[in-house]
Amino acid sequence: MDGRERKNIRKGTKVAILQKQDERSGNLTHGVVQDILDEVTFHLKGIECRLKTGQVGRVKMIKL
Repeated sequence: MDGRERKNIRKGTKVAILQKQDERSGNLTHGVVQDILDEVTFHLKGIECRLKTGQVGRVKMIKL
């Protein structure tokens, strides 16, 4: 599934996000979506969300 489309992401979905401070290194943070922060239906770099741990970033991968 594509992390750039809002319709693919729901609360409770397991995802991998890229946080702002990790953009250069590319380190992904894994967790469960608590809130979806973007209002748009599509974002080229990924939909921004907050994980249950409080970390914020753009969704790069959705785990099934």
